[in-house]
Amino acid sequence: MPQLEGEQTLMRIFIGESDRWEKKPLYEVLVELLRREGFAGATVLKGAMGFGARSITHTDKLLRLSADLPVVIEVVEGQEKIDALLPRLDVMLSGGMITLEKVRVIRYSK
Repeated sequence: MPQLEGEQTLMRIFIGESDRWEKKPLYEVLVELLRREGFAGATVLKGAMGFGARSITHTDKLLRLSADLPVVIEVVEGQEKIDALLPRLDVMLSGGMITLEKVRVIRYSK
């Protein structure tokens, strides 16, 4: 497995906690897809509060049975691998947003 160092691409996938793909939480399906495709890693971050394109505020402060908190999946990988995955993500995401930016990776290992 190649070392992930130097200039890479950070992909952030912004979705909602209640987003689904084939009745499963979308963030779980996406992380499993990234793992199967051999990506170096992925992290799911759940936000305490946020709003999207429709300006509806989602927060963990309100007592609700089904909150739709913001979720961000972060992935650092080579641009080519991310570009190859984007058409599949286009099919799976019905809302949300993806951002891409260049990052410098400094890898530490024991």
